[in-house]
Amino acid sequence: MILGILGVGHLASAILAGLVRSGITETILLSPRGKAVELAARYGLEVCRDAADLVARADVVLLAVRPADAASAVAGLPWRTGQVVVSVCAGVPLSDLPVAPARLARAMPLTAAEINASPTVFFPDIPEARQLVERIGPTMALRSEQEFEVATVNAAIYGWAQDLIRRSAEWCTQQGTDPQTMRQLVAQTFVAAGRLIAEKDQSMEEMLTELVTPGGITELGLQVLADRGQPQAWQEACEAVLSKLTAEPA
Repeated sequence: MILGILGVGHLASAILAGLVRSGITETILLSPRGKAVELAARYGLEVCRDAADLVARADVVLLAVRPADAASAVAGLPWRTGQVVVSVCAGVPLSDLPVAPARLARAMPLTAAEINASPTVFFPDIPEARQLVERIGPTMALRSEQEFEVATVNAAIYGWAQDLIRRSAEWCTQQGTDPQTMRQLVAQTFVAAGRLIAEKDQSMEEMLTELVTPGGITELGLQVLADRGQPQAWQEACEAVLSKLTAEPA
């Protein structure tokens, strides 16, 4: 299999790092834009003459351009039967990408792909798409494109979680603690919370109820957050992102 990466920006760089880290043996081609020259030198890859050259040679194409440029980036290229395109362009529906007769799937990796730890949703469940994203972390095939849009909000939540980790670690440091120790502690605390929820069958509501001791520190903090409107603000942020993802283009 020959994999072509069309659009070599920040997310594509993280995915490429994860693919290399996974021990991928397939040929990888890069389109001649963004970080292509730098990454080609780092990993010993080939930069194609242009997008048409890449599409003509690749069996699977990872589309990672800016969402606003996605439709124009694929229009008029020599797509062929048997080829698979995996779009990681957030908010760009399948119907907006003229790649027929190639088959098309959407995926939403996170930059944790770099360390093969990205939980990645994809739709539809095309085997070649699954095989690609399985290399960068756990995968979840979804039932519809509508479900995919809702799940894509998680890509924004991923950034919000990083901001919470940063703010929490910085607060600890302001109290006189060691910055690197607190960075690791707070980050691993979020990992621990996520793993427990992911790996236990118990309902999340029951788990939190057991965790929140009446009169304890967890209850106190949650009450302060509720008083400041955090739950409503979080929901509104999720809804704003979903609205942006599903908005009709101007």
